[in-house]
Amino acid sequence: MISAYLTEHPLDLASLLASVGASDRGGIASFVGLVRDHHSGREVKRLEYSAYAPMAEAECAAIVSEAEAKWPVRVALSHRTGTLEVGEAAVAIAVAAPHRGEAFEACRYVIEELKRRVPIWKREWYADGSSDWVNPAGARAGNAPEEVAIGSAGRPHG
Repeated sequence: MISAYLTEHPLDLASLLASVGASDRGGIASFVGLVRDHHSGREVKRLEYSAYAPMAEAECAAIVSEAEAKWPVRVALSHRTGTLEVGEAAVAIAVAAPHRGEAFEACRYVIEELKRRVPIWKREWYADGSSDWVNPAGARAGNAPEEVAIGSAGRPHG
């Protein structure tokens, strides 16, 4: 399967920015999510992202299409999978629009919907050697990917 949105390679924000820029788009908003060194008072050493690729790709495509239908924008999105070290980019989004307001609104929509809907799971590895699966939207999931229940809409929930 060729991946349009998921990659195991380092993210290239410059390429994303170049892919959305055009002479009729005066504003580009971007978001880059980095692996931080802490979470809930614990020292994080690295992260591991897993995804159900066919569904994740389809859901990313749907989110991009929704944003491009709702605002006069062009969207580029990329999310890492695999093991990432502290400081590495996990997700990158670039949105170009005729005006900055539309670019900011659409960029926020894309990251919020990605976190809410796309079946990507995050495992944190801590300084004490332990690890935990974490809900990418913020709350602890407490489940490994294979244990996450799939709802009637095909979206993971825990």
